[in-house]
Amino acid sequence: MKQITLPMVLILFWAYTPLSARIGIFANSVDVGNPKVEGTSWYDGRTQSYALTGGGYNIWFERDEFQYLYNELEGDFILTANFEILGQAANPHCKTGWMVRASTDDNAAHFTATVHFDGLTSAQFRESAGDSMEHDDQLFTEESHYQILQIERSGKTYIFRAARKGELLQEVGSKTMTALSGKVLAGLFICSHDEKQQDSARIWNVRIDHPVADDYNAGKSGNLPCRLETMDVFTGERKVVWESDTKFEAPNWMPDGERLLFNMEGLLYTIPVDGGEPKELYSGSVNNVNNDHGISFDGKKIAISHRRTDHEKGSGSAIYVMPIEGGQPIMVTEHVPSYWHGWSPNNVDVVYVAKRDKTHPYNIFQADINTGRETQLTFFEGNHVDGPEYSPDGKWIYYNGSQTGTMQIWRMRPDGSVHEQLTFDDYNDWFPHVSPDGKWIAYLSYPSTVPADSHPSYKRVMLRLMSLESMDSRVIAYLYGGQGTINVPSWSPDSRRIAFVSNR
Repeated sequence: MKQITLPMVLILFWAYTPLSARIGIFANSVDVGNPKVEGTSWYDGRTQSYALTGGGYNIWFERDEFQYLYNELEGDFILTANFEILGQAANPHCKTGWMVRASTDDNAAHFTATVHFDGLTSAQFRESAGDSMEHDDQLFTEESHYQILQIERSGKTYIFRAARKGELLQEVGSKTMTALSGKVLAGLFICSHDEKQQDSARIWNVRIDHPVADDYNAGKSGNLPCRLETMDVFTGERKVVWESDTKFEAPNWMPDGERLLFNMEGLLYTIPVDGGEPKELYSGSVNNVNNDHGISFDGKKIAISHRRTDHEKGSGSAIYVMPIEGGQPIMVTEHVPSYWHGWSPNNVDVVYVAKRDKTHPYNIFQADINTGRETQLTFFEGNHVDGPEYSPDGKWIYYNGSQTGTMQIWRMRPDGSVHEQLTFDDYNDWFPHVSPDGKWIAYLSYPSTVPADSHPSYKRVMLRLMSLESMDSRVIAYLYGGQGTINVPSWSPDSRRIAFVSNR
């Protein structure tokens, strides 16, 4: 029987996906340096992942040979993806990763984040066309088998970060690259390190983001485009459901498991989990909905936060409840500001953060949706608390609070007693969401450079997963986002996936 090689298997597996002129998010595919064995790039729209096959003697000395899948980019950017070399590479220095390059000339200047088949991870560079390749110690690690690679360009500076699955991204080093300061090529590559060999790599969770300046003001400069994403929290594989140049936020997973709910321009919309066109969910005269909304445990009602402007109690965010199928919402909280965050399993009480006078910070409150009767649960004087959410068994309310100086994840009893700290790290952790089976918490982590009481958009953040049995946490996604990413409960009914918004 004729033996089928790995590249042939890949072609048979991927060939069912029709290719347009673009290959996924990339516009160009080429063999740089005219390697003896031709390479190919494929995109699987079903899994939103890439397969690259290629040869090439090396990416080294004064010239390179490899398969390259790339776009032209300008300005600052962040490139992030997961990489795996498939099969048994003939040469341990077979490599894949991200490459930023001045041109497709074989001797062009470039900065490359690479992982080799033997696990060696490094950034390599050629400072000017025709120079010999280099690397220095600060861009090199002998640590084994990093899977996630990231390059960030900030002006002329290139920053290289890497992580293994579930770990924090580590900054390996940085390099100033004058030759790569303007328009560049940026994309994925594979090189077999053997001119007679063809090797293959699978690459997924591929994201190209363009960060804004720290003082960026969305109100004056406009909002960035957004992606609606879902992710399997156990495999870490992400899918983009929908993208828009109009800002949208905070997806909930609908009880049928087939649709997502999100807010955009003051209204609520649903969209199929597998993608399609959003459909407005009728909300009557309530048309200024923000990113705090969610579905009752019995799947019959939606709580929303709406900024009212014409009420005798004053202008600001108030909480309303409406039927799951849409309808005229009924106001629950007369006093403002009130920002909904969680339903009680009894489907009657809601928890939220509110501020009732100018001298006190936001605290956690509870209200009966039928009577509007409000009960204050926390009485912090100088700490910020946010994101309260009941556990499915009703025994705890989880929230984020700054009692220790940084924002961490806490829980308390439903009467406001017995506060327990759950996270202890240097990050600022926000918006804990408990899985329907009560076993996990998904939450958002900001770097320590963001103030503890702030949760802005357009930041390099992480989504993390905590086991409520062991209380151990791991990273499940690295993204560009923040406010609006995961403000509200967003678990799928089967407790396997979450939905979130990233900025691109």
